[in-house]
Amino acid sequence: MTTIDPDAAAPRADASATVQPPAGVTEAADRLGSTLQAVGQWFTTTDHKRIGMHFIATGLVVALLTAVFGVLLGIERISTDALVFQLPVVNEFFEGFRLGLVLAVLAPLGIGLAIAVVPLQVGARSLAFARLAHGAYYTWLAGVVLAVYALLNDGSTAGADRQMVELYLLAHGLIVIGLVVAAVCVATTILTSRAPGMTLMRVPMFTWSALVSAIGVVLVLPVAIGTLVYLFVDIRYAGGVFTEGAAAWLGWLFTQPLTVLLALPAVGVFAELLPVTFRTRLPLRPVMMLALALVGVAAFAGIAQQAVVRTAVGDAESLVPFLLFNALPLLGLLLVFAVALLAAKPATNDDGSRRLPRFSGAFLMSFFGFGMVLVGTIATAGHGVEDLELIGTVFEEGALVYVGYGGLLGVMGGVIWWLPKLTGRRLSDVLVAGLAVAGVVATILASLPYLIAGFAGQPARSPVFSTSGPMELWNLLVLMGHALMLVVVLAVLVLLARSYLAGGDETVGDDPFDAQTIEWTTTSPAPPNNYPEVPTVTSAEPLTDLKTHSTAGSPS
Repeated sequence: MTTIDPDAAAPRADASATVQPPAGVTEAADRLGSTLQAVGQWFTTTDHKRIGMHFIATGLVVALLTAVFGVLLGIERISTDALVFQLPVVNEFFEGFRLGLVLAVLAPLGIGLAIAVVPLQVGARSLAFARLAHGAYYTWLAGVVLAVYALLNDGSTAGADRQMVELYLLAHGLIVIGLVVAAVCVATTILTSRAPGMTLMRVPMFTWSALVSAIGVVLVLPVAIGTLVYLFVDIRYAGGVFTEGAAAWLGWLFTQPLTVLLALPAVGVFAELLPVTFRTRLPLRPVMMLALALVGVAAFAGIAQQAVVRTAVGDAESLVPFLLFNALPLLGLLLVFAVALLAAKPATNDDGSRRLPRFSGAFLMSFFGFGMVLVGTIATAGHGVEDLELIGTVFEEGALVYVGYGGLLGVMGGVIWWLPKLTGRRLSDVLVAGLAVAGVVATILASLPYLIAGFAGQPARSPVFSTSGPMELWNLLVLMGHALMLVVVLAVLVLLARSYLAGGDETVGDDPFDAQTIEWTTTSPAPPNNYPEVPTVTSAEPLTDLKTHSTAGSPS
């Protein structure tokens, strides 16, 4: 397809034969026309980088709303013997927080970053089915807006307004359809649009994680559509016989280990930044790819619609599914950590001197994000052991927040890392590092107290309870954690907007991080078609090889 500029192609009339308006009016009309054209192009673009930024920006805005839900729940739970808000409103807080964190923040941020970066990483000129991906964004966005509207009008799964409950279920369907379609576009790009020589064994680690996560989303989320159709038909034609327990029917969609699958792109960001940070080639690359694939095994839990596998110590019959759903994803994350330790070993130059690592703010944010996802996955394995009596307590919510906020941190680190390719600017490493520390503190505050409160028996979805322990303190700490994460996300949003609109903190060249993969060979920001010529890839670190050959061929 060829795009023709109508202004350039249209014949110009003779200025002497027409009446010219005043100069000020002409300039104002031109500015207005240019603004409207730019806005129209932005909202109808087929540039995958802009489409990905739509997902990312909207996901971060929803993250603010999700953190607000967390703060409101913390306020409610501080008072353990009386309601601060009305009970229907509290139910909306519970469901809004889970829906927001999983399907409106974690999933779209990972898919959005993949849409923005993956075509660059595999040497493609564009995203496969770019218009379809943009349509998927609007479908997902419509679902999010309708879900919020339904929640604000007593439309949770336990709501009294049946029409709003129907709308709430319909909104879930739109969200799921948008995410599935976007994931199909990502997976198709990786499988069919790679540059010559870019085999699957040579794709960058982030691209590999995006492929595993996208395939998992395509396999799992259609199962949720079936459940939603069942519940919708039930409430419409059977009076809601089963819909009153819809939170249980859909519970597997908003808990671990499925959320670990959605957080996998954040783990891929950490794996991608490892060798660049420590200035070495990634050791045991096939093991790292296997580790990321093992995390994708969490998709089986979604296909089986299992939130957790309840097993008792010594129960051999339930041990196999428990290990399949919980232990294999955990093993994958532990293998990622093991390879990271090998990559962190001090590297040496040709003259024997030690090569010092180059820590960036983006790497610290991705490292903290990976660590929080790992802790949440370990906690999930403990939650699945029935003998510990943690099922039905806030312990699971603590594990969810570890994974959800950890994935949020990891993806924000990836956005900041690839920001030069999106805007041509980069953010201050010192400032980003400070936000990374604040983000990990916020995650721990919002999660760890609930792991403790779970052992003390605090119920998961009940705002009023009576149990042992300093519950007010634990819930106050959780409230503070959500409030701090709200501040961190708001700061990142402001910095990203400033980078795009006002020029960021500093301009950068094509390869500001001394990176290894081919996206850093094109200009910053990358042009709409990514590359003037389709690159040819000969290894997993083509840019490193190019630099090595250039150095070896240069005169001494």
